[in-house]
Amino acid sequence: MDISRILTISGKPGLYQVVGQTNNGVIVESLLDGKRSPTYSSQQVSALEEISIYGKIDDVPLRDIFQKMYDVEGGKATSVSPKEKGEELRDYFSDLVPEFDGERVYNSDIKKVMSWYNTLLAKGFIEAEPEVEGKEAEIEEAVEEKKPKAKAKKAAKKKDSKPATEKPSKPKAKKKAKKKED
Repeated sequence: MDISRILTISGKPGLYQVVGQTNNGVIVESLLDGKRSPTYSSQQVSALEEISIYGKIDDVPLRDIFQKMYDVEGGKATSVSPKEKGEELRDYFSDLVPEFDGERVYNSDIKKVMSWYNTLLAKGFIEAEPEVEGKEAEIEEAVEEKKPKAKAKKAAKKKDSKPATEKPSKPKAKKKAKKKED
């Protein structure tokens, strides 16, 4: 699940995907209707990756909530509609994320999270996460592969460079002072 390029823009409905950059902002594409528009640095823009929900002890990242929703729903849209009453939304959300802080998380926040999940699922941004152990093994292998290459590059640079005792091949030109004749 890669939600690093998905944004929410204050004052605009829905979610947006970053398409490109301009001098003073980014170009985004709406996930609702596919229209592209510029977003300027003066607008309040938040990446979904950086958003979290208040927890009783610690904040819960949105990525983790989406993954729990995906696991509970079996890869389908939410069983409870985001347009349901507040009590039903809170019951569903508390079953899903028991550590969320019910006093600081509003019904509108829960509605947004659920509608964002449904939108991202429909557009294919949310998929099953591979096992954590598999990821750690892949990362370790990648690190091991990169280490020998780095050493080889350093050795190649040393061979190409000239020793410090060797003098430069071109002598430096001396400046000649011109005398003024009166």
